[in-house]
Amino acid sequence: MRLTAMAMIAALAMMGCARQNPDDTGTFGPNPTIGEPTAGALPTLNNAKAVGWPAGAAPTPAAGLAVTRYAEGLAHPRWLYLLPNGDVLLAESSSKPSEGGGVETMVANHLMRSGGAFAESANHITLLRDSDGDGVVDLKSQYIGGLNQPMGMALIGDSLYVANTDALLRFAYVAGAETITAPGEKVLDLPYRAEGNGHWTRTLLASADGSKLYIAVGSASNIADFGMEAEKERAAIWEVDLATKQKRVFASGLRNPVGIAWEPSTTTLWTAVNERDLLGDDLAPDYMTSVKDGAFYGWPYSYWGKIVDTRVEPQNAALVATAIAPDYALGAHTASLGLHFYTGATLPAYTGGALIGQHGSWNRSQHAGYKVIFVPFAGGKPNGPPQDVLTGFLNAKGEAQGRPVGVVQDRTGAILVADDVGKIVWRVAAQ
Repeated sequence: MRLTAMAMIAALAMMGCARQNPDDTGTFGPNPTIGEPTAGALPTLNNAKAVGWPAGAAPTPAAGLAVTRYAEGLAHPRWLYLLPNGDVLLAESSSKPSEGGGVETMVANHLMRSGGAFAESANHITLLRDSDGDGVVDLKSQYIGGLNQPMGMALIGDSLYVANTDALLRFAYVAGAETITAPGEKVLDLPYRAEGNGHWTRTLLASADGSKLYIAVGSASNIADFGMEAEKERAAIWEVDLATKQKRVFASGLRNPVGIAWEPSTTTLWTAVNERDLLGDDLAPDYMTSVKDGAFYGWPYSYWGKIVDTRVEPQNAALVATAIAPDYALGAHTASLGLHFYTGATLPAYTGGALIGQHGSWNRSQHAGYKVIFVPFAGGKPNGPPQDVLTGFLNAKGEAQGRPVGVVQDRTGAILVADDVGKIVWRVAAQ
């Protein structure tokens, strides 16, 4: 499904600056309300204009927590990775303007630019070092340059793996080094479309024994708009055997899986997934779910299990019959990207549960997301409603001062949050 140029212009002209209200739609939790599609003739385009943070301003932490600027003046910080020696790697990467002429391309680029999605100086990895653990970075160094929309990072032995949007690379790692200058070795290609790459992020997760890497690969479009051939091996999590460089699709039907992590008590793979757009304010909810080997999760033919998306033609009834419903809804259009299971001791209220960076909506009449939330776990499963950890990313005008993405903990157990629009990494610790 593609929008006509005139429809996009009309929708853009109607675009407002709705304020963020508490979500009371029932689109969170293990049993969300899944209503009927309510999208009208024109799409809802309600992007929060990116304005950045005023001097000295910060998001609002939950009671008992304090937030400080861990590192700032960055170029679109997206993803964080903690090294064994306590150094933090930061992938600074951004979307690229769509190529080609036409009104649709112009409107799409305008929306992305207004939302702060473009940053010409990004596309490298930065090393952040807090030598004495006092919560203040005392060394910031460009660690790896010349990358192509990097996102995921994983250290296995003396090999640092980095996922560009179009390839998995391996670099020789030396603990304590402030930069890597040697070129990386390409391990394998990743799905990429020069004429429209859609969900471009690629995140990484190593197996416990270091023999395998799991790679989250998003779809090229909303609902296979370019046809299923363009979506080959996308909307999936791959498993790569590093000894043979052989890959397979571990799980499919995941429209845009971004954060991937091991649940600590069961070592089960979990992912945070962005669901489809243009079905209305409350469809379909983004979600996090445990990921089963060989499972299919619906995209593009269905959502929340076997609920058919009638816009997709032709359908695949046999495949939909196998679709698995996700474990836990995270709200419609929240753009839940970061996923981290907290294992530290300094913030015991969060131990064992999942921290989620919600980047924020554009296809909803009232903004949703734009915060970091926590979902408690027990017995390896979500156990309770979501709790706000970091809010206030929107100002009183509904403009985006920042947008949270990746979440990780530092060596002291404090929580680090990459804020791409704010160009800051925030540190959340006990008050």
